[in-house]
Amino acid sequence: MIEMTAVLGVCVAALGMVLTPGPNMMYLVSRTVSQGRRAGMVSLSGVAVGFLVYLGAATVGITAVFAVVPGLYLTLKLAGAGYLAYLAWKALRGGVSVFEAAELPVDPARRLFAMGLVTNLLNPKIAIMYMALIPQFVDPAHGRIWLQSLCLGVIQIVVALSVNGLIVLAAGAIAAFLAGRPLWLRAQRWVTGTLLGLVAVRLATDKARPVAA
Repeated sequence: MIEMTAVLGVCVAALGMVLTPGPNMMYLVSRTVSQGRRAGMVSLSGVAVGFLVYLGAATVGITAVFAVVPGLYLTLKLAGAGYLAYLAWKALRGGVSVFEAAELPVDPARRLFAMGLVTNLLNPKIAIMYMALIPQFVDPAHGRIWLQSLCLGVIQIVVALSVNGLIVLAAGAIAAFLAGRPLWLRAQRWVTGTLLGLVAVRLATDKARPVAA
């Protein structure tokens, strides 16, 4: 049985990740704004398959590897915390909005799907989520490790796909809304930057160790 604190922790981490501009958001928004909602949804389906690949890898043994080689886990955890802190700093510092319209070539559905998949598989934020963050919330006292990893991974996927789906559906309207409202852009950066900063601190200071199933 997974504790509610673990569920909430993964939800907050997943929300902070998905709301911070990164490879997935940039690709989905750029395709939606330039090619329409259908292209955005096809791209999102590729992203979803990428999540499933990470989920499968985490469920079948990444935690076990870390339990055998704790130094590798500690190194990845600290590197992940540093990367998240960097993303938080970038969000708070500001930058170009991912919702700015850009001219892109029209791609067929197969290429949109493939690019969504590859973008997600190469996304360091997602790698950190599955290899360093989710294991933080797995507790051997609450049942099988692989089952907890599976359930928490599913929660992350639901949060990420729900938010990304809403972003795709509203990308055009959001782009138009934010075009002349710098204050709203600043608020979004501060919220997401703060969330990511808190997750980075949590990841760096947590003393839990991964345990093999």
